[in-house]
Amino acid sequence: MRNLTAALILIASAASAQQSSVLPANLGAKIAAIEPKLVAWRRDIHQHPELGNRETRTAKLVADHLRSLGIEVTEKVGYTGVIGLLKGGKPGPVVLLRADMDALPVTERANVPFKSTVRSTYNGQDVGVMHACGHDTHVAILMGVAEILAGMKADIPGTVKFMFQPAEEGAPAGEEGGAALMIKQGLLTNPPVDVGFALHIDATREVNHIFYTPGGMAASSDDYKIVVKGKSTHGAAPWNGVDPVVTSAHIITALQTVVSRNMDITQNASVVTVGMIRGGVRNNIVPEQVELIGTIRSLHPDDRKLLHARVTKIATDVASAMGATVEVDIGKNTAYPVTFNNLALTDAMLPALREAAGADKVHLTKPETGAEDFSFVAEKIPGFYIGLGGRPANVARENAADHHTPDFFVDDSGLDVGVRALIGMTLHYMKTNPKKLTP
Repeated sequence: MRNLTAALILIASAASAQQSSVLPANLGAKIAAIEPKLVAWRRDIHQHPELGNRETRTAKLVADHLRSLGIEVTEKVGYTGVIGLLKGGKPGPVVLLRADMDALPVTERANVPFKSTVRSTYNGQDVGVMHACGHDTHVAILMGVAEILAGMKADIPGTVKFMFQPAEEGAPAGEEGGAALMIKQGLLTNPPVDVGFALHIDATREVNHIFYTPGGMAASSDDYKIVVKGKSTHGAAPWNGVDPVVTSAHIITALQTVVSRNMDITQNASVVTVGMIRGGVRNNIVPEQVELIGTIRSLHPDDRKLLHARVTKIATDVASAMGATVEVDIGKNTAYPVTFNNLALTDAMLPALREAAGADKVHLTKPETGAEDFSFVAEKIPGFYIGLGGRPANVARENAADHHTPDFFVDDSGLDVGVRALIGMTLHYMKTNPKKLTP
């Protein structure tokens, strides 16, 4: 009797687990079958990196692959961007999946067989080019996702829109680019997109693990330039002029109070940094003007507005008190919104992530003050952006090179986890189809 009872419990448990499963039963086998391709794609793209808005080879690789799967393809969106449209066999919502394609002006030092030796021109300088942020892994993962979902097209209850994006790291001087330009050119329409998912490899976190943050997970990023205008005079007689250097010093000091005295730092981090001061040509001349250039970062849209207002008012009022004037320009060259993970969507997708990686490998993490231009997507539609570990298990965190550095290295043995996560979230959202969410 005991043996029969135990058997019945096991059968019931297995049935319950099967009913609660988020991922298709045969997904593991399908991913295992294409895993060699994932690694080959990633290494090929890594060896042939391209800078923002110049990803022609990568875009062709992607477009050819999507077409071979029977996916409808639109090219040259936002310069080199590729959009793929996979219409499932059943009606349902439209889910956007994003991968960024661009590399960085960094000369690779990592000693790998597929090391980049590519050189190009960046802002008029001859530079090495390297996938020093892991976008090569993102492209490979999404190509794999496309292949598997195309193979189960008849059973998909909705539409998948694949977004292969150029210039996430920023467009060349004088050009538009990135997610903002793709949105401007119709990314989120025809058909309208309901939700968007994206991931980013993290070379400092252990491979095969997934990381998420509800709400603001990456900061808004706005550059600013404050031009302080005074009256030039001989350095020996400063009373005959208005000194923009001294005025700038007072403005810089006052700006340090924006975060410490105006922001509720128990809720969200904020940053106001002066990164460059430029003015004057000689030791005994009070110049006519000084430029202050820096960055403003926040983790909530309301905080972003307040920071902009306070920086402008402090600069204006301090200059006025000193007899000078200012011009404040915020967000002229860089203006990224907060990357905000929709709270309800985040909570709803956790079962898919836990099944994709294992519950013990899905981690709630703190937000970061770096910026990400998936923020433009998540500003328009509900979005969820996750981190995917890429640090080899035998490498300590302190020995792992940071992103955007010559020694950046990713263990590509965990690309399958990224494929499972994106497919799991897509299908889970389509099947549960929660009530309409707002960004």
